[in-house]
Amino acid sequence: MAFARVNGVVLHHEVRGPAAKSAIVFSNSLGTDFRIWNAVADRLQEDYRLVFYDKRGHGLSEATPAPYALTDHVDDLAALLDHLGIGKAAIVGLSVGGMIAQGLATRRPDLVAALVLCDTAHKIGNDELWNTRIKTVGEQGIAALADSVMQRWFTPAYRSPDNPDFVGYTAMLTRTTPDGYAGTCAALRDADLTESTRALKLPALCLVGDQDGSTPPDLVRSLADMIEGSQFEIVAGAGHLPCIEQPEKTAELIAGFLKRINYR
Repeated sequence: MAFARVNGVVLHHEVRGPAAKSAIVFSNSLGTDFRIWNAVADRLQEDYRLVFYDKRGHGLSEATPAPYALTDHVDDLAALLDHLGIGKAAIVGLSVGGMIAQGLATRRPDLVAALVLCDTAHKIGNDELWNTRIKTVGEQGIAALADSVMQRWFTPAYRSPDNPDFVGYTAMLTRTTPDGYAGTCAALRDADLTESTRALKLPALCLVGDQDGSTPPDLVRSLADMIEGSQFEIVAGAGHLPCIEQPEKTAELIAGFLKRINYR
């Protein structure tokens, strides 16, 4: 395990592969840690240097007091990449991780060669949604949200107590720190990247699970329409986390996109 204090917070991270290879950086969703990318990583690690990290308040990273701003998460990632000596990289972001990726491309374009925006948008949800989640977490804990979140995350076929992976990912959610979860809900509530994302000029792939209950295909398509020349793909048989339910297809789309833009 590797830890670094950057931008005033300790971040847990991992780097796989030699420095000579082009880097892919993975930024994960609300209520998860970087292990959600493992099955995708297995299919990409021969060709790229892979960088994973737990954003503040998630996984093994430090949980600073809530609330957070999206710029906190963006600046954390920028500081980590500077610490690791990684220049331009392909940034793969899921949900809030996709918003972090968009923000990084705006604030630190020197660090971003291309974007893979998974199940995300330029703005996600509204004040009522996020304030309700913050209130529930504060009064009842994250477990009170688990059933509704799992319905958004996974397809009905995956959501079964007989599926040990589903049980495990439910535990990943409920064991997220309250500050990390509520703090990032506040960041999502307050973030609207419409204008900054519309101004981006770089290669981008936007992909989404066909049964995503958090950022549905039409929302992700609207994001793709904002970024000139971007590619849009729907992953069949997946909810909000296609990297878990359909890792082979997700990795295939990422690898194909990076090959098309000659990112090697």
